[in-house]
Amino acid sequence: MGANTSQVSDLSDNPSLKALVGTESISENDPFWNQLISFTFISPTSSGDSKLLEEAVIPLAKILIENNPRSGNFGALVRIFLGRTKELKISTECQDQLFIWQAHNALFMIRCLLKVFIREMSEEELHLQFSYQERAPGSCGETSSEDLLEELLSNLIHLIVEVPLLDITYGILFEAVTTLLVFFSYQLFHKDILRDGLIYQHIMKGRCLSLTSRLVKTLLYNFIRQEKCPPPSSHIFEPKAEGGLLYGLASGVASGLWSVFTLGGAGNKAGIEQEQNPLPLSNQSLLLLLVLANLTDGPEWPNPYRQAITCFRNTQDTSSLSAEHPHTFQINFNSLYTALCEQQRSDQATLLLYTLLHQNANMRTYMLSRTDMDNLVLPILEILYHVEDRNSHHVYMALIILLILTEDDAFNRSIHEVVLKNITWYTERTLTEISLGSLLILVVIRTIQFNMTRTRDKYLHTNCLAALANMSAQFRCLHQYAAQRIISLFALLSKKHNKVLEQATQSLRGRQGDNTALPDYAQDLNVIEEVIRMMLEIINSCLCNSLHHNPNLVYALLYKRELFEQFRTHPSFQDIMQNLDTVIGFFSLRLEQAGSDLSVERVQEVIIKGAQALPTDRLKKFPELKFKYVEEDQPEDFFIPYVWSLIFNSGVGLHWSPHGIELFSMDSG
Repeated sequence: MGANTSQVSDLSDNPSLKALVGTESISENDPFWNQLISFTFISPTSSGDSKLLEEAVIPLAKILIENNPRSGNFGALVRIFLGRTKELKISTECQDQLFIWQAHNALFMIRCLLKVFIREMSEEELHLQFSYQERAPGSCGETSSEDLLEELLSNLIHLIVEVPLLDITYGILFEAVTTLLVFFSYQLFHKDILRDGLIYQHIMKGRCLSLTSRLVKTLLYNFIRQEKCPPPSSHIFEPKAEGGLLYGLASGVASGLWSVFTLGGAGNKAGIEQEQNPLPLSNQSLLLLLVLANLTDGPEWPNPYRQAITCFRNTQDTSSLSAEHPHTFQINFNSLYTALCEQQRSDQATLLLYTLLHQNANMRTYMLSRTDMDNLVLPILEILYHVEDRNSHHVYMALIILLILTEDDAFNRSIHEVVLKNITWYTERTLTEISLGSLLILVVIRTIQFNMTRTRDKYLHTNCLAALANMSAQFRCLHQYAAQRIISLFALLSKKHNKVLEQATQSLRGRQGDNTALPDYAQDLNVIEEVIRMMLEIINSCLCNSLHHNPNLVYALLYKRELFEQFRTHPSFQDIMQNLDTVIGFFSLRLEQAGSDLSVERVQEVIIKGAQALPTDRLKKFPELKFKYVEEDQPEDFFIPYVWSLIFNSGVGLHWSPHGIELFSMDSG
């Protein structure tokens, strides 16, 4: 990219770049191209470095947009890249670093230019930029019959699926994945969901279609492998004692052009290291996978990438592949499960887990059969526990995952058999030993209480209560603190109910003869009573199905029995209160018979013995509490804005200047 350039600010004065964006056509056979793409650099992976680079590239790209219809130099650059990649697989096998190096540099330049092109023009105009070629004065610039745009897209996918991931190929694979994301970034500049377009057509049903399953599988394996970026010495041409052609090219042509950027690893300043992503290829591959999975279906064809994600199978599955699923493939479920457990700190990994649990029956069955579910559930609970520090979408994903898991009765039983010790991130109380089931209850209740005092989101409430309801019939040996928190939540709801009822009464008294509109206390009361009803049903479900397994809940119920008095005659709760009255009355009588001034241990002993003696037919049977997560209320493209917000905020090399971006919110889906 030109000699004697050491700073990004010098790019606009670089002679080689001036020639590239200028008015003069440069033949593809000109030695200029070999010089242009023979520079040493490492791609930026922090948002600050990416922003510096973009600001330097924008003015050059705008000049190229103006001159390219005459010069055709952008198309020539693309063809130079395509020429290098035809031998890329062989070059990798032969460890021919020169070929890989030049192809990487060419693609990096294409990606930087494309980011600006996409911001400045429509897809149709972009397609024209690919079609312009060198022309004589007065002749037409669109002389090519080939579709260079589709050729590039197809070539990038071939590169991703065919070139093995090694230290020397890490950079070009990263660029290939990132360039595909850049192509899809038209969505960032539209408030409405894009459902069609040239790029969409090429990816969904063009030459790329046959590579669907291989692309999805490769992106998943990139996520699974979690390969760190290799140190600079493994993918940059450094001085060698013996000199030679390789060093001569690298050192003689713009050797310091991009040295201000780092891709993680050696040579970074301490202040920058925290901002960098040590796993850029893994992160980028996951983002691209989520973009592909959430593309909308066509009018006459389903999204093949979503099909591939929903039907892939375990490598240990020896049954024949079904013809019904043309895009199916096999992958190591154990490796994928391990990666999912380890990476839940990121939104995109949580969204992938949700996608697989909800849409891939094979993966869901496998996860639910694992005996180490705590490795998966604990990171999800930690997300919810730190709800104040998480965005609302990440919290919703975590809750939906719990709701899907609690649909399975075997899961609800098994989590009470897993005993955990010293949960360091739970700071409200020291938990030296607690079951996974009791910890799940504690975290979900804490989330409900946070929501009641802060966000007041009905959707979040509904999912929390649904998960508790699904688990309630299988509550086993609840930790005393979990039992206390269940009753404490009911106490909080009761207090809130009384407060709203009092406000409504006072408002009516103070407004006699006043015809102005009243606050909608009736609606507030209705919502609170729905939640109270749900909590009573959860407690009742536990008492009816596993009372003898939960003496701590009975103890907490008796200790706060006065809370339930006001709801005994309430028309909305009379039926469900019958069982609670029966249990409270039965155990209260046994405690009276046991004497006065009973110790805690003696009370628990009376409860345990009484639980064995209480006839089950004395408790009225209610329908089983079972809630299932359904997507019917969400549009097909509900997650597209979420995915693009993740890309915009965390995608390496995908920083865009806010100017011109119509980045939509989740609500716009």
